[in-house]
Amino acid sequence: MLMDVMYVGIGLVLLVLAGDALVRGSVNLSLRLGIPPLIVGLTVVAFGTSAPEMLVSVSAVLDNAPGIALGNVVGSNIANILLVLGIPAIISTIHSSDLGVTRGYLTMLAATALFIGLCFLGPITWWHAAILLIGLALMILDNIRTAYRHRNGAKLDDLEGADPSAPWWKIIGFLIVGLIGLPFGADFLVDGASNIARVFGISETVIGLTLVAVGTSLPELATSVIAAFKKQADVAMGNVIGSNVFNLLGIIGVAGFVGSIPVPQSMLHSDLWVMAAAALLLIPFIMMRHHITRAVGIAFVAAYVAYTVSLVA
Repeated sequence: MLMDVMYVGIGLVLLVLAGDALVRGSVNLSLRLGIPPLIVGLTVVAFGTSAPEMLVSVSAVLDNAPGIALGNVVGSNIANILLVLGIPAIISTIHSSDLGVTRGYLTMLAATALFIGLCFLGPITWWHAAILLIGLALMILDNIRTAYRHRNGAKLDDLEGADPSAPWWKIIGFLIVGLIGLPFGADFLVDGASNIARVFGISETVIGLTLVAVGTSLPELATSVIAAFKKQADVAMGNVIGSNVFNLLGIIGVAGFVGSIPVPQSMLHSDLWVMAAAALLLIPFIMMRHHITRAVGIAFVAAYVAYTVSLVA
């Protein structure tokens, strides 16, 4: 049991460090190859920051623990809204009037509806995965077209880890660390989480919805909390929306090609609808421009705690 907890801890640390290294290496490689910062921001960074979740889900399917893969995505989307927005809001109000994420939010709602619909047509196999990946490709193309039209694409200063003058040895080093560390971290996390689930008689899906989901959301949470202390909590909203769309369309899209992913009845009856409800909670703040105050943040976190307790009780 102690070893399994250690595996989970080692896996999370490796995922965070390797994921950061992969983003830095990929961003700087793209810039050195002359790819515009706009394209890098909308593709390379987006995929790179979702790499830990993707590797965990793929590893879970390969290890015959598909419940962790599905629970990881659904649980991460719930945690992203209730925790990754709730905790920063407790520190500093998120001023929704400053946000320009309406289009992205509508995309997230559409992706959520598509994902839930496909789950009811499950188990998720290659053709479900193909639909999700086509949706992801269309979203990326739309984002690029919109960004070019409004000339408000990513600048160098906006890209995490961007250093156009980075030497080739450093770029290659980041890529090697990322590409080696991510699969090892995913394996440690999935193995440890699966064993813990068996010891306590908890389903793999519940472990994915809680332990694994929060673990793979830690980078987003850490970034949002740091931004809140810098009075820049507003940046959390865009990160959450982008992450949730990639989780639904990209991660399950890839994992579905690796192997069949059954959808538990418990998820069809409750967890998918909790995810949908969490997404709809943002309507007053994005569509009506109400601020996410400290009281709202406390309510978000309390709702997440109540949901987690209901899973393990």
